[in-house]
Amino acid sequence: MREQPSDRLLHVALAVFAIGLVATITMFAVPALDDGVRAPVWVYALTLGLPIGFVLAIVFALRSGRRRPGLHDDDSRGTR
Repeated sequence: MREQPSDRLLHVALAVFAIGLVATITMFAVPALDDGVRAPVWVYALTLGLPIGFVLAIVFALRSGRRRPGLHDDDSRGTR
């Protein structure tokens, strides 16, 4: 039998999303606070965590919400 899906993917998705969110805020805050100086290139690279974390969270939701075959069949209830 298959066990409950691990929450590890959700934790990774949330961590990657949070890193991307902080990087996005930093990308806009650095020029505003430092007289128009651009943020370092690695900040721009970390902003990719935002969509990657979002996609990972969607993958987790789809995997954890999938129904096991034969678990909730209409014929097994005895009513039609």
